[in-house]
Amino acid sequence: MTPERLGLLWGITVFAGSIARLMAALTGLPGVVLLLLSGLLIGRSGFGLVEPLDLGQGLETIVGLLVSLVLFDGGLNLRLPGDTIKATVLRISLIRLVVSLLAGLLAAHWLAGLGWSVAAVYSAIVLATGPTVVTPLVQQIRLAPPLGDVLEAEGLLLEPVGAVLALLLLQLLLGDLHGWREVVVGLLARLGSGVIFGASAGWILSEALRRLKPGSLSLGLRLQLTLGVLFLLYAACEWLLPESGLPASVAAGVVVGRRAETEADQLDGLIRELAQLAITMLFPLLAADVSWAELSPLGWGGVSCVLLLMLVARPIGVGLATFGLPLDIKQRVFLAWLAPRGIVTAAVASLFSIRLEQAGVLGAGRFQGLVFLTILMTVGIQGLTAQPLAKVLGLLAEDESEQPAQASEATSKTAPVFPDPGQ
Repeated sequence: MTPERLGLLWGITVFAGSIARLMAALTGLPGVVLLLLSGLLIGRSGFGLVEPLDLGQGLETIVGLLVSLVLFDGGLNLRLPGDTIKATVLRISLIRLVVSLLAGLLAAHWLAGLGWSVAAVYSAIVLATGPTVVTPLVQQIRLAPPLGDVLEAEGLLLEPVGAVLALLLLQLLLGDLHGWREVVVGLLARLGSGVIFGASAGWILSEALRRLKPGSLSLGLRLQLTLGVLFLLYAACEWLLPESGLPASVAAGVVVGRRAETEADQLDGLIRELAQLAITMLFPLLAADVSWAELSPLGWGGVSCVLLLMLVARPIGVGLATFGLPLDIKQRVFLAWLAPRGIVTAAVASLFSIRLEQAGVLGAGRFQGLVFLTILMTVGIQGLTAQPLAKVLGLLAEDESEQPAQASEATSKTAPVFPDPGQ
């Protein structure tokens, strides 16, 4: 690919993403929905202006680094006040890990026609909700806390788990691993090492930022130092154990987010803006790789597969996880409904599809088509209905600028905070 063509590819991608963001701001429609549509329009399903595979091996590197930034930002802003919220997130994550894996495996095989091995990889990839989608939705619809915190934390916990598990299942399918014991050991090794390396790097970065006197370094240099540590951490983890860079990025973000620093809020704001830019670039780029030729053969079987995950597997998992917890029925309904898939799901699917095609595995095209159908349906349907549903259920936060004196009282009435046991 010529440098001119490469520059045009990125120019079209970023321009399409920025126009989607602008339309979202002007119309009030969910930005993630318009970003996906912009990718379809400029890609193989539309005018064919952008072909992600033209990036070659650089595609995996670029996507990985940008995804690490998005996950780092998620960990940086993760807040889980109260033991009940933490218990809710943990129980939802663990129970959904079992329920969603089983449901995705059966649905992908029986309804979408994927082979058992490929269906298992699909089930792991679509396991997690995407914080890259949930966070903008929560902010845009002004969802009252703590529901937004629970949804974001669920995605941050399960997204690395799903990506690592999908990689190991892919290696098992391709013959690089032998037996389920190696899969379990590989999963624990990557998650454990990623958390340890990420937490260590996060602590070192936090100490460095804390010891630097205010004014000794500009905010821009602090940002560059943070990004340098993050990208080096991700690259080193991927070099040692592939896919361990994702849990490392989340762990580093969580540790850095707990630091006490004078310019912490300003730095976090800059990182958030860069993460949003990464999303603006990644969504159109990855969606451009989808073609209708991969989606159309799925037919109603593929649609039924996704609907089963949305309307059956998710509500069952949330219902079991929240049984006995002090949540009212409205909060449970909303948690059971909102589960869009995001950037990591799309990125992993694109890269894995290439590996399956290179290995000559049947169903690689259907696999990628089903993953992107899952993203399109969950982001489109749930993204468009999230705000109306939250409004009907009375779960929107009150506008404090309009009712400053009654904000806290109104919030407690419309969206009660999960009480801790014993209070």
